[in-house]
Amino acid sequence: MSLYNTHHIKLYNTLSGEKEIFQPITDGYVGMYVCGPTVYSNVHLGNVRTFMSFDMIFRYLKHLGYKVRYVRNITDAGHLENDADVGEDKITKKARLEAIEPMEIVQRYTVDFHNVLNTFNFLPPSIEPTATGHIIEQIELIQSIIDNGFAYVVNGSVYFDVHKYNISNEYGILSKRKLEDLIHNTRALDGQSDKRNPQDFALWKKAEPTHIMRWPSPWSDGFPGWHLECTAMSTKYLGDFFDIHGGGMDLKFPHHECEIAQNQASKGQAPVKYWMHANMLELNGARMSKSTGNYINPAELLSGDNDIMSKAYNPSVIRFFMMQASYRSVLDLTDDGLAAAEKGFHRLMDAYSLIEHLKTASTTTLFNVSDWKQKCYEAMNDDFNTPILIAKLFEAVKFINQIKDGSASITPEDLALLKDTMSSFVFDVLGLVNISKERTDNNKLTSAVEILINLRKEARLNKDFALSDKIRDELAEAGIQLKDSREGTTFTTN
Repeated sequence: MSLYNTHHIKLYNTLSGEKEIFQPITDGYVGMYVCGPTVYSNVHLGNVRTFMSFDMIFRYLKHLGYKVRYVRNITDAGHLENDADVGEDKITKKARLEAIEPMEIVQRYTVDFHNVLNTFNFLPPSIEPTATGHIIEQIELIQSIIDNGFAYVVNGSVYFDVHKYNISNEYGILSKRKLEDLIHNTRALDGQSDKRNPQDFALWKKAEPTHIMRWPSPWSDGFPGWHLECTAMSTKYLGDFFDIHGGGMDLKFPHHECEIAQNQASKGQAPVKYWMHANMLELNGARMSKSTGNYINPAELLSGDNDIMSKAYNPSVIRFFMMQASYRSVLDLTDDGLAAAEKGFHRLMDAYSLIEHLKTASTTTLFNVSDWKQKCYEAMNDDFNTPILIAKLFEAVKFINQIKDGSASITPEDLALLKDTMSSFVFDVLGLVNISKERTDNNKLTSAVEILINLRKEARLNKDFALSDKIRDELAEAGIQLKDSREGTTFTTN
């Protein structure tokens, strides 16, 4: 019997504003769509946190035995600057600045996106569709919205009529915004726009003569609106009504609100049962921003090549740090926080490595492994509460160290259960990678090289320069460079 039959998840549904018992539309199957990146620049660390949250959710659903179809799109067209209906397409603008084809920009940053996520040990989605690969579906969707009376055509562009939609539906149902308030807080149109009302949004934009990315449609040569692609691709691969739609908190309005409206207008029903949103990542207590200099990208964080952090951090340490906060909480990235997470991460990995070497006894004391395992599941079943799960894992770390010290004992059966549960939650669910062996190997390498450095020092004192040079040269051939200074000899590896 699959674990999902006995472990029932309560997840926070943004639509209702409450935690709800998760009941998939089809028993044993989950359809999940997450808004992916717009590939015009290197992936932002805040985006990494969002995708990591849904990677963890994907992992846990699979762990419980659900058959999950996880769809995460690539936006490679139609996303205008400032998320508006005017201006230049972000990808086209970058291509124009660099004097290359837009699809070269798409390829470059899609590869970067995948490389970064692979570095952090993400599972790939089941399907990763692109906006440009689904132009036909988007045109058909627009036509359905027009036919149902919720869109209008002006000068080759097509706009969604929010005011007409709001007569029979509720625009703002997800973000809890009222159209009346939006109208009150919006400037009147300046006469330059084709839109009837400022709240209307583009479904299709007629391309200007200088616009590179364009496709033929019944209305003009142009390109689809940004909101449209997710409606087209999510319903194509998951059906008109599916289980989970996720994304960053910043997408709740207007992007996800527009998705709901588009689906209602074209198909006559809501698209999603559970809406989930991951919260933002701050840096040293403030919003990350390139313009203010309060910014660090994934490569800089991993390499240590930055002026914000004191050192480089391993991808699994960063992942562990992010898992220490609820996906719905704002997370503040700091050097002190990462340093503390690094210590905790190594304590966890060292304890797991000890399990293989623990001695067993006929009776256990103090620690009920079955009860502990149940509490690990209870944490994850409570809206994927990874901070509580990690706290439970450290209860096991304490117990493992007690067994090692001889102040506690464990039966062979409980030891096997402990190891299996630790492995499931640490590696399968949290997605961490055990780098203890790598750390041990590095320590062994350092010790071996230091022995050779001391032998070389003795050879030089004995004026055996041939042996001294031989040690230096053979280490260099092995990719280890020695550097002599007044303070002594150090080494680097290639």
